[in-house]
Amino acid sequence: MNADSGVCRGRLPDDQAGLVVDVFRMLADPTRVQVLWALVDRELSVNELAEHVAKPAPSVSQHLGKLRMARLVRTRREGTQVFYRLGNDHVRQLVTDAVFNAEHAGPGVPAHHRPNDEIRARSDGTAVGGPA
Repeated sequence: MNADSGVCRGRLPDDQAGLVVDVFRMLADPTRVQVLWALVDRELSVNELAEHVAKPAPSVSQHLGKLRMARLVRTRREGTQVFYRLGNDHVRQLVTDAVFNAEHAGPGVPAHHRPNDEIRARSDGTAVGGPA
């Protein structure tokens, strides 16, 4: 499926399918998912991310290195501090959709369908008000 037009274009070229598998491989780790989810609506430093995901900063830094190599996150340097953010809006949508899809696997009404929850969907489909 061509994401821009919504039209199925047939079989993906093998190299492109391999790149898609690489993206899913990056999402196959709970710490990396937590890091990406934390970055959905803001940028954070390694130490802030480490605190958020309750993991040591060196471990989070290694995960960020992998995510950066996969082009899922980008960096911005401010003095000696490096801030991380999602690579682009496609990554944001992928992470948000994965989290929202997982919410449907649980019992009851998923959090993103409840209007007064911390996590809800904006009209453009992105998450807002997620836990800090």
